[in-house]
Amino acid sequence: MAATRSPADMPRRSEAPALHPFARRVRPFHEFVVKVASRCNLSCDYCYIYQMGDMTWRNQPRFMSPSVIGQTASRIAEHAARHQLAEVTVVLHGGEPLLIGRERLHQIVACLRGRSAPDVRVNVQVQTNGTLLTEDMLTELRGLGIRVGVSLDGSASTHDTHRLTHDRRGTYRLVADGLRRLSSPEHRPMFAGLLCVIDPQADPVETYTALAAHRPPVIDFLLPHANHHRPPPLPEDTTVAGAYGQWLTRAFDHWYGAVDGPVVRLFHDIMAVQLGRQTRSSHIGLSPLGHVVVDVDGSIQLVDSFRSAYDGAALTGLNVTDHDFDDALKHPSVIAQQSGLEALAADCRSCTLVAVCGGGHVAHRYAPDSGFANPSVYCTALALLIRHINRRLAADVSGAAV
Repeated sequence: MAATRSPADMPRRSEAPALHPFARRVRPFHEFVVKVASRCNLSCDYCYIYQMGDMTWRNQPRFMSPSVIGQTASRIAEHAARHQLAEVTVVLHGGEPLLIGRERLHQIVACLRGRSAPDVRVNVQVQTNGTLLTEDMLTELRGLGIRVGVSLDGSASTHDTHRLTHDRRGTYRLVADGLRRLSSPEHRPMFAGLLCVIDPQADPVETYTALAAHRPPVIDFLLPHANHHRPPPLPEDTTVAGAYGQWLTRAFDHWYGAVDGPVVRLFHDIMAVQLGRQTRSSHIGLSPLGHVVVDVDGSIQLVDSFRSAYDGAALTGLNVTDHDFDDALKHPSVIAQQSGLEALAADCRSCTLVAVCGGGHVAHRYAPDSGFANPSVYCTALALLIRHINRRLAADVSGAAV
């Protein structure tokens, strides 16, 4: 059935040429997203794992077993050695990864670092909803040298609209308390940044201000995962460009005009690409895919957000027991994501903005009848933002030259 076409169909028929696994120089994975827990203590209404097209989490063990952790650590070490990587990053993810507890967390990190060669730096980060950042947990994380990224959706009212417990209670106060501890002088060096899913009905300046008040080094604004089959949520009588494009341009103008503040990765990456630099972003630009996911059962999967398309969309048929990460590099969907312009839809390849937007996030391109060979469902919003930023940069450059 059309609705179950694989992400491997990204380079399909007339949309892009078929690519042989060895027809280009592969880029090894440098980041490994390791799903140590398959369950979460929250029930966020936009969650791509539990609330959208994919239900494979139901068949996963609650936590990654010691044997799977060991095999994953060995495969990461093997990949780093084979490709002579000086460092790799491991992101502990979920579900909610801190549900594993301090003892299991310690064992996982010791295994990850213990199996790697002494000359390979293993950077470990955790992406958490922030509700479990107690003083004891932060002390453990600091002792293990783990950086901490936290999900926060702006002000208390916006956050508590979407990020709720299973019994529908708001979580802002819990997260704010955790961030207060994380921002203390003792723990602040561990603070990796804030991740915020955009709510088009929230005020963008208020949202940015609420996030910046926690003094994160980086803010990530994320568009809600959506596609041509499941369109993004829109306020009444608005368009994607009007809702999300205008939201982002207003946020950009406030951020760009501020004297001091955190890096906003989306804006920073757009400006970097427009100025001729490269970025590792999976949201902006044409840089090849550099990360891979290991699920709780040891299955090697595509970028997690593929789950928002349909049931099983992220599956590759590979696992860390029987396959290494070079096998994943040969998977057609990974090849497509490492092929830049060649893997995009014809409309994207002919667009003057493609070098900046890169076709948008791959999961946002899905449609049941054409797979992933489409422009992003957020195409008009991204175009509005990119052109706006380009005008601001051009005006500044012109003014500086006078």
